[in-house]
Amino acid sequence: MNLTKVSLVFISYSYIFPFFSYNLAMNEEIINLIEPTPKLHSQKCKYISLLLRIVLQYSIYLLTVGVWYFYDYFIAGATLLLSFIIIGILRAKLRNSVIPLTQREYYYSDAAIADWYSAKYLCVEESRS
Repeated sequence: MNLTKVSLVFISYSYIFPFFSYNLAMNEEIINLIEPTPKLHSQKCKYISLLLRIVLQYSIYLLTVGVWYFYDYFIAGATLLLSFIIIGILRAKLRNSVIPLTQREYYYSDAAIADWYSAKYLCVEESRS
C-alpha cells in the first residue's frame, strides 16, 4: 500500500516537474573518459606546459599593468577587456584543437589545456617512444 502511494506521488511530481525524472535518469548514466589528461615526463615538456599555463592565466593582467604604466588607465581598462576576449578565444582554440571531440563537454583548466597541447603538438617525440 505504501509503495503505490510513493509511485503515485512520484508520477504526479513527474507531470508537474518533468526535470526531476530527467535528472534521475541522468544520474544513472555513466560517462567514461576516453583519454585521460596526458602526463608529461621530461623536464622540457613540463617547462613548456608551465610557460603556456602562465601565459593563459596571467598575460591578461601583465599586459594591462604594462599598458597602464606606459599610457593611461583608461587605455588599460580597454586593454583589459580586449585581452579577456583575445585570450578567451586563444584558450578555446587551443582546447578545441587538442581535446578529443567526445570529451569537449567537460571543463578543463588552463593547466589541463596546456598539458594536452604540450603532449599533442609540442612534445610529440616523447609520446611516440
